[in-house]
Amino acid sequence: MFYNLLRGFLYPFLFIFLLFNPKKLKFVLSRLFQDISILDKTKEYIWIHCSSVGEINLTDSLINNFKKNCKYNILITVFTDTGYETAKNKYSNEKNIFILKFPLDDMFILKKIFSQIKVSKVLLIETEIWPNLINLGNKYSKVFIVNGRISNKSFPRYKKISWILKPLFSKIDKFFMQSEDDKNRIITLGACKNKVFVTGNLKFDISFETFSSEDMSNLKNIMNIDSRKIFVAGSTRQGEDSILIDIYKNLKNTLLVIVPRHLERVNEIETLLNSSNLKYKKLTDLEKNSTSERFQVLIVDKMGILRKFYSIADVVFVGGTLVNIGGHSLLEPLFYGKSPIFGPYLQNVKDISKDILNLNIGYKVANKEEFLNTINLLETNPVSEDKIKAFFKSNQNATEKTIKFMEE
Repeated sequence: MFYNLLRGFLYPFLFIFLLFNPKKLKFVLSRLFQDISILDKTKEYIWIHCSSVGEINLTDSLINNFKKNCKYNILITVFTDTGYETAKNKYSNEKNIFILKFPLDDMFILKKIFSQIKVSKVLLIETEIWPNLINLGNKYSKVFIVNGRISNKSFPRYKKISWILKPLFSKIDKFFMQSEDDKNRIITLGACKNKVFVTGNLKFDISFETFSSEDMSNLKNIMNIDSRKIFVAGSTRQGEDSILIDIYKNLKNTLLVIVPRHLERVNEIETLLNSSNLKYKKLTDLEKNSTSERFQVLIVDKMGILRKFYSIADVVFVGGTLVNIGGHSLLEPLFYGKSPIFGPYLQNVKDISKDILNLNIGYKVANKEEFLNTINLLETNPVSEDKIKAFFKSNQNATEKTIKFMEE
């Protein structure tokens, strides 16, 4: 009640602020005023709520499992624009999958959706704690936290508001957590012990794309590789590109490929490269007009293509780890047989990074010298692909466990 009164009080001030920020105004309006009449009313729904691209990708195996049960439609709501576009691209041809932008936990819109369609289950992926969605989900259906995690960074913050979380958690039917640490933390925050289960990480069940040798050869030809090695820096965040450029200057016969996590940073990366006197090209320009001109750095200014670059890479760095973000997917390069190099900030991937380091199939670096030494090590002593495949095989079946506990 207080939550919605506060929202009602703040709405006028929010819209005044948004009038001076057209980009954010568009973001809010597109979520509060969207067409929900597209939802088919003939079947029950499983509602899956995701934050962004990562959560959309890791729910692949869950969605594929639910698709087999023809009695359900699937509603996917997504918070970010990039996540929404990813979902639309993935499922545009699926007649039983409907995609909406998440309506910012607005009680009236959510209530309208619940009253318009029959929802059987609401799945909140990872730690999407939205009070109105949980309260209404509890009233109209069952609510589950799926692939739940509580990072080192967020745990102290959540503890300060555990008095708010505990009554919300009482309305969640079951919590499916990634690890024992995550299980213990959610219980400390107020979840009932009997409702919490460790099911593993859905990321191991992701169906990664495979690329033909022709696809990879075409990509290399566009980049004018010649005999050079390919150093792919994936999902880079602000503050990392300058470090990577400095490291690259010490490498010979190598092309640096920078794939920023957010495309709005492309101009910022261009400025860094210009100040470093490095010749660069943007991928979208190369796709329009291939060139024989030799350049040193490729900026990937296009979404959804990082995995293809991982597949052709000789050296891979995973971003969000040299600055205090917490890390992005370490599994993606591993799937393509490439040992990831990453920095010390790993709170989002803490369990996976520990396993990777214990098995010596990836490398953590703290500075430029360690980074360069690791690149030399990988060149002389690459990790066995069989070792990487065994790592994946031993961690699969999180989807199967999740669905089993959910049905029970």
